Amino acid sequence: MANHTLYLVTATGGEQLDLTHAKELRSNNLFPFGLHNYALYRTPEGVYVKGSNSDNPNLMLDQYEVISEEAARTYVHPHQRIVEEE
Repeated sequence: MANHTLYLVTATGGEQLDLTHAKELRSNNLFPFGLHNYALYRTPEGVYVKGSNSDNPNLMLDQYEVISEEAARTYVHPHQRIVEEE
């Protein structure tokens, strides 16, 4: 039987990454989805991964990039969630 809970992604450099057991270091994964969404992960193998949203309203994260530990620890996301007043 297949395991349907795997979190497998392809990074911008073509690397295949398994984030199933990765530790989420920080994130801003608020709905509605957009540029403000990001997550930083550390895999059990010590690989640091940044997930982000390319302004896709249908997915929380749709781009992944392998980054250094220093970049992960000091990362400041350039986008903020805009809340529209009703």
